[in-house]
Amino acid sequence: METPDPSASSALRIALVCPFSLSRPGGVQGQVLGLARTLTRSDHQVTVFAPLDGTTGAPAGIDLVSTGGSVSLPANGSVAPVAISPVGAARALRTLQSMGFDVVHVHEPFAPGLPYGLLVARHVPPLVATFHRSGGSALYTVLGPLARRLARRFAVRAAVSEAARSTAFDALGGSYEVGFNGVEVDRFEGVEPWPSERPTILFLGRHEERKGLRTLLDAFESLRTDPPRGPSTSRPPLLWIAGDGPLTESLRRLHPPSADIFWLGVLSEEEKVRRLVAADVLCAPSLGGESFGVVLLEAMAARTVVVASDIDGYRDAADGHAVLVAPADRRSLAEALSGVLAGRLAVAGPPGGGPTGSRDGWLSAAAERADGRSMERLAQWYEGLYRSATVPARA
Repeated sequence: METPDPSASSALRIALVCPFSLSRPGGVQGQVLGLARTLTRSDHQVTVFAPLDGTTGAPAGIDLVSTGGSVSLPANGSVAPVAISPVGAARALRTLQSMGFDVVHVHEPFAPGLPYGLLVARHVPPLVATFHRSGGSALYTVLGPLARRLARRFAVRAAVSEAARSTAFDALGGSYEVGFNGVEVDRFEGVEPWPSERPTILFLGRHEERKGLRTLLDAFESLRTDPPRGPSTSRPPLLWIAGDGPLTESLRRLHPPSADIFWLGVLSEEEKVRRLVAADVLCAPSLGGESFGVVLLEAMAARTVVVASDIDGYRDAADGHAVLVAPADRRSLAEALSGVLAGRLAVAGPPGGGPTGSRDGWLSAAAERADGRSMERLAQWYEGLYRSATVPARA
């Protein structure tokens, strides 16, 4: 990724548009909120436009304009909490047009809601679009050639990974700046770990088929009967399962809560960070559909070893700093987890590459990787894109 060189130091008035409800955790939501906080600390004036379900889920310290309540629509093997009310979108669009922004940064610009209004409205600031999705989209299929015409409204197109760029290019054509998803690394410094007296594996994600939780639970059962043995431990591990979703109840019946398995539900951000810092392993066993695994970077920043599926998005995010195994391979996943928990990183490491050796060396290298993908660096990169988009408008 080449970092555009900002051509000016003056503060910008930036609208960040998120089509997904901020009342629910999600990758795009986390990126928007992290960017808002980081850009604001750099003295830019930032307002987030996003759906919000009630007032209790409103993020603190963010200048926020609600685009309405959300409904859940199927998308990319998951569900997307989007606002579909034309009235709410029109109201939010009028507010945005009245606030005098220099640039509007739209995430997933073909998601329903306010992004549609921005694509067809007149008198809007320059649009910077970021594409997160990996894999096909029914919306692109339905819109067809119209989507390509509407995409010409974007002053700059960005993608969070090569996988996301490829998906957007196949649907829309055009050129893209390829960046990354950022992590707020300072949130993991000086954190008190969540108490745990045994080696701990953490799963963070929605309980749906593509996230691979079923594979992890099957792998964990073999670890319960044959605990890891090595220089680091001979104790049976714990499994922390965070999040919820359509598979929660069925998987919970098959693998009920016990002294080894803890179903935690949706975590607050504070608890999520503390559990990431405390865990020995962050396991991300997704089957596919991940354009960039920001949770992998968060684990690296927390100095937690990552065991993840060997898929494009995770491979790009980890860059050799995770133990990667074939998706849906219960036996390989169990072997990798056992090797890491027993302190045999060199044995568990990915064939043909990746850091091996001591746990401290592995974690230090991974933390450097996370620092290189910090939200501060990402905000600086986007600032360059914003200024490149606004130069014609200011000329």
